[in-house]
Formats: sequence, C-alpha cells, structure tokens
Amino acid sequence: MLNRRILRVKAFQNLYAFEQCKGSNLTLAKDFIRESFLPDLNSMEIQDKALLTKYSEEALELFEKSIENKEIIPSTNSSTKIKGLVKNALQQYQKANEKDKSFLLKNMVTSAERIPQLYLLAIEMLQAFSSHVALELEKKKKLAGEASLELGNELHLAQNQVLKRLKDSSNYQNALKRHGVSLDDLELELKEWFREYVKPSEPYQHYLKIPQPTQEQDFEVLDDLLKKIIFKNEVVLSFFSEKDLNWTENKAIVRSLAAKVLKNATSSEVPIDEILPEIAINWEEDKEFFENIFNFTIENAMESKALIAEKTKNWDIERLAFTDKVIISMALAEMIHFPSIPVKVTINEYIDISKTYSTPKSKQFVNGLLDVLSKELMDQGKIRKSGRGLLDNK
Repeated sequence: MLNRRILRVKAFQNLYAFEQCKGSNLTLAKDFIRESFLPDLNSMEIQDKALLTKYSEEALELFEKSIENKEIIPSTNSSTKIKGLVKNALQQYQKANEKDKSFLLKNMVTSAERIPQLYLLAIEMLQAFSSHVALELEKKKKLAGEASLELGNELHLAQNQVLKRLKDSSNYQNALKRHGVSLDDLELELKEWFREYVKPSEPYQHYLKIPQPTQEQDFEVLDDLLKKIIFKNEVVLSFFSEKDLNWTENKAIVRSLAAKVLKNATSSEVPIDEILPEIAINWEEDKEFFENIFNFTIENAMESKALIAEKTKNWDIERLAFTDKVIISMALAEMIHFPSIPVKVTINEYIDISKTYSTPKSKQFVNGLLDVLSKELMDQGKIRKSGRGLLDNK
C-alpha cells in the first residue's frame, strides 16, 4: 500500500506528537502535586506556607525520581501523605500517557490508510478538469449546429495522453473502487475551480499554445496544475483538510505520491498495470512493521535515552534537538528489533527523515551517533541481523 519510508515518516510524526503529549501530561501531574499543597483558604487553622512549600518540593522531587521506575521509590523517608499524593500523580500521568499512546497509534494507522484515497482524489481532479473541457466543447458544437467551429487547441486537456493511460489502467480503476474515490458531489465546485483557477493559469495557457503536445508535455502541464493549483490554492486545499484530520502532516506525502503516479503513467517503461506500485505492497505486513516501530520506540525510550546521553556527555540531553532524539530512538528500535533490515538501510532512512524534519546540522549528528551506537550494540550482541539484514553490514 505505502512504501516503508512513508510509514517511517508517519510513525515519526506520531511519536513526536506522543512526546509532546507526555510533556503536557507531566506538567499536569506536577500541577496536581503543587495544588495539593496550596494553603486552604477556607480553613480556620493557621496555614504554615513555608512548610507546605517544603512538602510540595519534596513531593515533586520524589515524583521526578519515581517516573522512570513507574512506581514510588522504596525506602523513602517521605510521609504517608506525600507518598500517597505522588502515587496518585504517577497513576494519573501513566494513565494519560496510555490513553494518548492508544489514540495516536490508532490515528497513525487510519491516517496512513487514507493516503491512497487522498492522492487518487488529486489525480481524479485532473481527470474531472479534462472531462469538463470535453463536455464544454461538445456543448459548443451543438450550439454551433451546421456552422463551422474553430476549436484551436482547446481539446488538449481532454486528449491528454497521461490521463488517458491512467484511465485505461485496470489497476488504477480498481484502486478508485477499493478506496471509495469519487468526486460526484463536487461537480459544481470543479467547474468553478477550472474556470477560476485552472483556465487562467500560466501553465495551462502555455499548454494551449503548443500545436501538438508530446506525452512529456502532457505530463508537465498536469504536474504544474497539481503543484501550483491543487496543492497550493487554499480553496482547493480546504477540500482535502475536510477529508483528512491529518492533512497538514499528510499533504507533502500525498503530493509526492500523486506526482509519482503521473510520472509512472508517462513512462513507457512502466507497465500499465504497475502505474500504482504503492498500492501493490502487502498492507498487513507493512501495518505490522508500522505499529511495531511505534511501540518498540516507546517501550525502549529509557534505554535509548541512556545510550544517547552516554555518547553526548558534553551535551545536556535535554538541549538536543527534540526531533533528533525521536529520530535516533526510532532508528535504535528498528536496528534492534528488525533483524531482516540492514543497519545501513536503517541509518540512511533516518538521516533522510532528519533532513526534512530537523535542524540543518541534524544530518551529521544523526549519522555520526547512529554509526557509533550501531557498532557498539552489534559488538555487544544487542543487534543481531539475519537473512537480508546481513547485507551491507560489513
């Protein structure tokens, strides 16, 4: 359905969101502790504010130390009240994290499953513009009757070879049905969008001036309309954002896939039934990979943090780019838990993610740290590769 790189990006986006949720949950838990030691303004007794502040600080310190253990640190000298409040705060924090994790995992899968529908909708918009041109010219012919009608190059989009090749692809037609892709309820809007945005656009007007467009020129106008109108015009984009709650994160992926499908349909080297390669992959297998990356990264968070801290002793780990920590933690989880994936493949994939989603210096940092950590973990026997995973590991 989707290639592994896209799935890694989706997992990264949701793991990043999970870390933000954890930060919010941590703040709420600490606020709960602080509020528990605020002076009781309704009490008739004298409130010792200094003592309450001391208890609050003691409880917060115990809470911080207990987070990694997921339970109250034993043998503490704190009072029963403080231990009880800290235990309550820990339970609230853990429960909130589990709820967020469950939601994000489900959202991640649903969002990935929707991507093919979204990029097929983008291509179907181009098909709809093509059909609109053909219908409008038919109307002109009927109105002209016996009189001669000079059509010029107006039929170019209606006769676009790339769109025709797609329409003739059984793979493409089956994908439309399988993903429930239809623009029937958007007929009036599509006519308006063509009139207001497509027809007056520079790429389309340039296209109409070409006497007989080549297949490559047919592709170029579609690629321009895709990138400069469908994925740029706010009115059109609002249609997609209504279809997908994760549109902000998915937009770049959808645009890339739609452009790739058009490029495949242009190439004579790509068989007609292989124009949509992303839909041919085994989704159940990829879904398992996708979910496991998410879960293993969270489960191994403490170990990953310790490994990163060990190799960045001259750095405060909290000062490292937030995205870099997520990316490195994902890469470590993949190297350890997926024996069939070569280490170099994993490193290269996460370097690419860092280029797009992190700082300008992240590429070198991620590459260097993962290279060192992977070698050490292999020497310790914590990374064990087999089958295809042994390739390029020398």
